[in-house]
Amino acid sequence: MAKIIAGVGSSHVPAIGAAIDNNRTEEPYWKRVFSGFEKSKEWFTKTKPDVAIIVYNDHASAFSTDLIPTFALGAATEFPPADEGWGPRPVPVVQGHPQLASHIAQSVILDEFDLTVCNKMEVDHGMTVPMNLVMGKKNPDEHWPCPVIPLAVNVVMFPPPTGHRCLMLGKAIRRAVESYPEDLRVVIFGTGGLSHQISGPRAGLINSKWDKNFLDNLTKDPVKLSKIPHIDYMREAGAEGIEMVMWLIMRGALGDNVEEVYRFYTVPASNTAVGHIIMETRDKPKPSARKSSARKKPAASKRAVVAKSKAKAKPRRAAAAAKKVDRVRS
Repeated sequence: MAKIIAGVGSSHVPAIGAAIDNNRTEEPYWKRVFSGFEKSKEWFTKTKPDVAIIVYNDHASAFSTDLIPTFALGAATEFPPADEGWGPRPVPVVQGHPQLASHIAQSVILDEFDLTVCNKMEVDHGMTVPMNLVMGKKNPDEHWPCPVIPLAVNVVMFPPPTGHRCLMLGKAIRRAVESYPEDLRVVIFGTGGLSHQISGPRAGLINSKWDKNFLDNLTKDPVKLSKIPHIDYMREAGAEGIEMVMWLIMRGALGDNVEEVYRFYTVPASNTAVGHIIMETRDKPKPSARKSSARKKPAASKRAVVAKSKAKAKPRRAAAAAKKVDRVRS
């Protein structure tokens, strides 16, 4: 049986990709950003997942205003990097996992989530930048460390999906993965955000308090986050802050019991708040049979003692009453 073992949240700032591609990661401005992902790369190397599911949003590369799927799942054997205006990024072609992707599509659609299944799709910085940050820099002639299943979410054109819908989709993905017969260890990414606005009078807006509260509740109270309306994201986190709903798909896929193992946050990176979190799934603790029986036995013994005491007390009370009557009569 396949299993989702961890979730990764990461911003996907395009300028981060440019810094990687142009060998500027050691410059003072960028070094503090990339240093925050060193432990993440070590964690990913140690974890060695078999497959990664990466939730991201397309930036007019695979889709446009002519075609706007709310949720689009990549089921192809490979996904080449898109030309985003300056040529494709110098990164490897992403290898897919069409067998698991097709299984997820079938399971999730029968679970009443309408996905668009893509058997041909290019991917942009929304996906490849988080891959670089957590999997390391890769040249075009190298390979990414594991196959990837892309899940593109519309957070560009109104209306985007609600946080609740995203959380529920994550849970459906978890059910789908767990019903896959092959023994695979899966990591799921939620990307985008955190607070930022790239145009208009509020361009450059960053709300660190909002971001940190979001990261706190991502672990302990995702249901609370799922109730945040779109207008609050716009008001508090900027026009592009709505990307944060994609993190809820990742969180929903992890189940109830998670442990935060790493977090990183810094501002700004190209006028964006960079957020990052790693959560690992934990099995529910099973109650000890010995402790359970130990708790039950005293309760049963106490009832027996009380019943026995009452039974013994009746004759004593009757005898005392008889003596009292005798004394009065005498």
